[in-house]
Order: sequence, then structure tokens, then C-alpha cells
Amino acid sequence: MTEYLSLLLFVAAVGVLLMGYSVAFSLAGTGLLFAGIGAVTGHFDTVFLEAIPNRLFGVMNNEVLIAVPLFVFMGVMLEKSKIAEELLDTMSVMFGPMRGGLGISVTVVGMLLAASTGIVGATVVTMGLLSLPTMLRRGYDPQVATGVICASGTLGQIIPPSIVLVLLGDVISSAYQQAQLDQGIFSPETVTVGDLFLGALVPGLLLVAAYIAYLIGKAIFSPHTVPAIPKEERDGVTNLGARILKALVPPILLIGLVLGSILGGFATPTEAAAVGAVGAIALSIFNGSFSLNIMKEVMRSTTQVSSMVFIILVGASIFSLVFRGYGGDDMVRDFLTDLPGGVWGALAMVMLVMFILGFFLDFIEITFVVVPIVAPILLAMGLDPIWLGIMIALNLQTSFLTPPFGFALFYLRGVAPDSVTTGQIYRGVIPFIIIQLMMLALLAVWPSLATWLPEIVYG
Repeated sequence: MTEYLSLLLFVAAVGVLLMGYSVAFSLAGTGLLFAGIGAVTGHFDTVFLEAIPNRLFGVMNNEVLIAVPLFVFMGVMLEKSKIAEELLDTMSVMFGPMRGGLGISVTVVGMLLAASTGIVGATVVTMGLLSLPTMLRRGYDPQVATGVICASGTLGQIIPPSIVLVLLGDVISSAYQQAQLDQGIFSPETVTVGDLFLGALVPGLLLVAAYIAYLIGKAIFSPHTVPAIPKEERDGVTNLGARILKALVPPILLIGLVLGSILGGFATPTEAAAVGAVGAIALSIFNGSFSLNIMKEVMRSTTQVSSMVFIILVGASIFSLVFRGYGGDDMVRDFLTDLPGGVWGALAMVMLVMFILGFFLDFIEITFVVVPIVAPILLAMGLDPIWLGIMIALNLQTSFLTPPFGFALFYLRGVAPDSVTTGQIYRGVIPFIIIQLMMLALLAVWPSLATWLPEIVYG
């Protein structure tokens, strides 16, 4: 009976979310409501609620999660200080002489912006405002233009350093330790955020390369859809070398410094994120765009995003405790282990459920609510934690891109001109969805794409 109540709890939480209520309070509210009902009816042991203070104290003392506001600050500063805009303009001039060059520049800048921001909505909206009018004005097919922007914006899910991987790394680490304890294994071995960064590097770069290859293919077989920048416009550009050095080199050095210090073991993710935040301020000063008003806007945006992340984590912690108190984790474990196909059947079911939930929930909710439930079970069945984390990140990235509910599509629709139809946006992302699914299949067949680099670096 209690296991069915855990299923009803999950359905109720999703229903409340779909009604439009705040995610954090929906999770915490439904959890506490069902805990109260279960306590009255004798189906729930309130001792689980006594663990809430320890859970919340653990969240506040988690040094890894301090990296979240610092990485957000770094990304928002690069956006607000117009560094991203200048970077896009310079890349456009660099690739302008070739067909598809503007699309390639959008992909590369989207990758850099996604790596620094790590938030799908912020990247898609920024790229939509900066590049979509330019691409349309220069004769790009609206489907190609919108598809490139949406796909590039979702790269923040997989390209390190990424907030998604920071959060996922913390959850996967806890799940890995839980899986070991469930098997009676007491080992200090764990999974770090740096492991996930390394694991995501090869799949992420392969994905970017596949996007660029698709644009080159469009330039060859459908050149009218991705025209080059007119020669007279290119001839009006002076001091291209100086512009490239000023716009391109500093952001790449900053991201390289942050990522390199983590992967090289010189700094923790939190320390590297602090370096990135200070570096973003230095870049804005160097670029001549720093001001107190921009600083206020960046701090306000950082506070809003960080508060959202942590309050959702608090709500998700309460929800998961009540879910476990009803025996929901045992029900999920029995369901997954009884599926035909063994571990692969269980993995396929989890990926399908996460893919569908990605239509309605942001990555933060899925990371904090769903992953802690299913990850210990899958890891106990023998899956590699790094590979599983990258598979989840790539799967959610595909979900956010898929019509009719993909988040990236709605973000772009909100800033796209009326001349661009929703149907064009939907059709534009289909080739990139196919690329994503091919990458997901490739990673499933060759897990070493995600595990090879961590094994080399960390032995």
C-alpha cells in the first residue's frame, strides 16, 4: 500500500507543477502533505522528517555547490558587458567569406557562451537577440538560423565548465556512494565534478563538430540557405587581426584557465569558478564596458538564479525523503530490475522517462528529484557513474530541443520576430535532434568516449 502512495506522491507533484506553481514549493508542499496524510493513517514513519535539518545543513555546507553562483556570475558578466556580442561580430567577420560561415560562428560562440553560462534559457535568448536578426538580414533560411541558435544554446548541458555538470556531479557522487553502501561496500572512492568535466569534453566537442559538419553540408548542397556575407560588407572591416585578438583570445583564455585548473587538479571547481568570476570582471574592464550599473545587474541576476537553484534543492530534498519513507525507491528498484533486457532495459526506460520529463521540467528539477532515485539503482547494476552522468546530460539536452515542448524552442520563440513562424523553428531543429540522437547512440555503443579521458588523467 505504501509503495502505491509513493507513486501517487510523484504523480501529485508532477500535476501541481503542470498547474504552474513554483517548483520548489510544489515539491516541498506535496512531500509534507503526503507525510502528514501518511502519519495520520499509519503508512508513514515520521522519523524520516527528522532527517530534513541534516539534509538542509548538508546543502548549506556543500562546498561544490558554491561553484553555482560563481559560474552564474561569470556567464552573466560576459553577457551583460557585451563581450559575447563583440565575440559574435568578430567570428562572423572571420567566417564571413564562406557559405555557412555565419552559422559556424554562431555555433562556436554558442559553445563558448554555453560553457561560461551553462543555462539554456540565457544562452538561447542571448544568441536569439544577437544573431537571429543578422542571419535573417543576410539571407539565411529561417529554419537553418533558428535550428543553429537552439542547438547551440543547449550545448550548455554538455560543454564544461557547466552548471549542469556541477549539479549532476554532486548528485551522481552521492548516488555512487549510496549504491556502494547498498551493496555493503565501504570505499572512499567517489565521483568528482572534474570527472564529469573530463567525461563530457570529448562527446561535447564531437557534438559541436557534428553541428559544423551539418552546416558545411548545407553550404555544399543548399548554398542558397546559408549565404556568405557580401564582399562589400567584408571589405569595410579594418584591423581584423586586432579585433580577433581583443574579442576572441581573452574569453578563450578565461574558459581555458577555469577548465584547465580543474582538470589539472590545481583547483577545486569552486576555486576555479571564483577565478572565472574575477576573470570575467577583468575582461569587462579590459573591454571598456564595466560599470557599476552592469555590476548591479549581474549581481541581481546571479542572486535570482542561485536562489532558484538552492530553494529547488531544498524542496527536492524534502520530497525525496518522503518518497523514500513510503518505500518509493524500493518500488523503482524492483520495477527496473524486473524489466526485460537487464541493465540495458532499465537504462532505456530511465532515459525515456527523463526525456519525456524534460518537456515539462527544467534540468535542475530532474537532477535533484529523478536522478537521486534512479541513479543508485543503475549504478548498483554495474554502470559506470561518469558514463551515466554524461548520458543523462546528453539525453536532457536532446529533450530540451525536441518539439513540441522543448524549452529551447519556447525561449527562442519569445525573442524571434513575427516573420519567423513556430513551424519554422520546429522544422529547423529536426536535423540537430537527429545529430543529438546519433551522438547518444554513439556514446551508448562506445562508453569509452566518456570514460577514456578521465582514466588517462586520473589513472
